[in-house]
Amino acid sequence: MKGRLGAVLLCVAMVMLGNLHAAEAQSAKIPRLGWLQSNAPTTSYYQSFYQGLHELGYTEGRNIEIITRSANGNPDRLPELAKELARLDLDALFATGDQGLRAAKAATTTIPIVVIVCDSLDSFIASLARPGGKATGLTCISSELAGKRLQMLKELVPGLSQIAVLYNPADQNKLAELTQLQVAAQSMGLSMRGFEARSVQDIDGAFDALTTSRPQALIILSDLLMVSQTRRLAEMAQRAKLPAMFGFREFADAGGLVSYGASLNETARRAASYVDRVLRGTDPGDLPVEQPTKFELVINLKAAKALGLAPPPSVLTLADDVIE
Repeated sequence: MKGRLGAVLLCVAMVMLGNLHAAEAQSAKIPRLGWLQSNAPTTSYYQSFYQGLHELGYTEGRNIEIITRSANGNPDRLPELAKELARLDLDALFATGDQGLRAAKAATTTIPIVVIVCDSLDSFIASLARPGGKATGLTCISSELAGKRLQMLKELVPGLSQIAVLYNPADQNKLAELTQLQVAAQSMGLSMRGFEARSVQDIDGAFDALTTSRPQALIILSDLLMVSQTRRLAEMAQRAKLPAMFGFREFADAGGLVSYGASLNETARRAASYVDRVLRGTDPGDLPVEQPTKFELVINLKAAKALGLAPPPSVLTLADDVIE
């Protein structure tokens, strides 16, 4: 009898021990983050996102698994890559850009999404304070700065009367931004003409067309396509002797004349905190969309000199950084 009782107790103990090990294994499961990268993996602000994760105590392979898919600056690949990620057992999905968010939203209705976009999220959320649904994140509110950028460019280029605008019409927010620029240009007595580029391959032809129209300055509307080509666009503007304005400082760093907008690196670093909160169980619908509180004006004096421009002191004093 004692032998039977001992065998039963041993079996019960083994079952309980097995359940305990299973529970421990379950609790030890590290979170899996899917990362839908719009641009090349080496993009500088992507490194800032990693930095943000590290500052929060995450180490890849130890307490987080990051699965990436990169479109390498080709927005057309985003829907396919988002579907690949959505088929995996993910705890959260991180995406960038309007096209990246659209692809992620189309690919899944169940995986929490954290996104960085530089324009309105109105079509995807209930409100900035309480987004609802499965997506939240950070916005650079880039398009709303359109008139301010035009005014700054007007102050930098004496006698400015004709502006060219390079934009990607596949990003719906850029169409709205173009309209804002048209209204601002009209109020300033400026003539403006837009030139479309939907892909990397389109940029050369669009640039040839806009330089042929002989504008006095250029504004490049920032979407994930243009951001992926920042250095190339700065070099093209240099060769064409065109004073050019862009939304992010990487353009001025690369030799472009001027940039005005939120910091991509800081926004990406802050995005890590949103991913952290979602991975810890916070419903993205309860996380308010974060907006920037500071915008950087960066002027490249070397580029200005090459263009024969002398930025007025009134503009230089407003600059957050002057590259000499």
